Amino acid sequence: MSRYVVSLGGNALGNNAEEQKQLLVGVAKSIVHLIKLGNEVIIVHGNGPQVGMINLAFTESTSAPDMPFPECGAMSQGYIGFHIQNAIYNALKEEGLKRNVATVVSQVLVDKNDPMFQNPTKPVGAFYSEADAKKLAAEKGYSIKEDAGRGWRRVVASPLPIDVVEKESIARLVKAGDIVICAGGGGIPVIENNGKLEGVAAVIDKDYASAKVAELVDADYLVILTAVDNVYINFNKPDQKKLENVSKAEMEEYLKTDYFAKGSMYPKVNACVKFLNKAPGKTAIISSLAKAPEAFELKSGTIIK
Repeated sequence: MSRYVVSLGGNALGNNAEEQKQLLVGVAKSIVHLIKLGNEVIIVHGNGPQVGMINLAFTESTSAPDMPFPECGAMSQGYIGFHIQNAIYNALKEEGLKRNVATVVSQVLVDKNDPMFQNPTKPVGAFYSEADAKKLAAEKGYSIKEDAGRGWRRVVASPLPIDVVEKESIARLVKAGDIVICAGGGGIPVIENNGKLEGVAAVIDKDYASAKVAELVDADYLVILTAVDNVYINFNKPDQKKLENVSKAEMEEYLKTDYFAKGSMYPKVNACVKFLNKAPGKTAIISSLAKAPEAFELKSGTIIK
């Protein structure tokens, strides 16, 4: 029996609730196949598009009050977790298996002195004209930046995860044989302030959160499922090279270059390396949702050891 942490990318889950539910049908069948073979599974998911939509709905509403960003993250954990629970429950039933599936709304501890708080870079929500964006910033105290020539957007910090507050509850559920969904969207970022936990407006990268969860639950495999089948160096260039079986040391060398886009593949590769540095002898895999069954069996994707 092996323990898997499976990380589902928010952008790979579709553009709306119905599309997300349809995409999860196939993913759930792959996960249930793993469970049928006697493995334990913990699921972490992204929420990039989803939390932005929730935040935008409250921001633009004329009747609803403003909703703080940590609460928007909690809402996204709830509804995406529901979709994953529902899909896995139905897939289990098709296989004649009975297992509990639980979503743990998770707080993830970050350092209030993390330098990312001084330089917010994670865009969230709608695009605005420069004038409207600056007006919104003045009214609400948002940080705003121009986003790749497409307009102006609110930006929040993306600090690194230190710990998962609910890790003991997650461990008990896994030990009991439950399928656990946790740290959704990277978790709700919280800081310690005078001995108390306090939610902050930030987005924790779900790849780093997945690596932290994998470390804390002593996973054998960290599987990051995204939109592409493999990691490439020189991606989309004439000399691009697909990476299949790669050592951790080789990946560390690649990370020292500009081979991987900072807002795309870099955090996935770096998260895998961080996990393997904490858990030598374990395995990390980066593959696509479509190739999940093969990736779980180490027959597809970029496999890092």
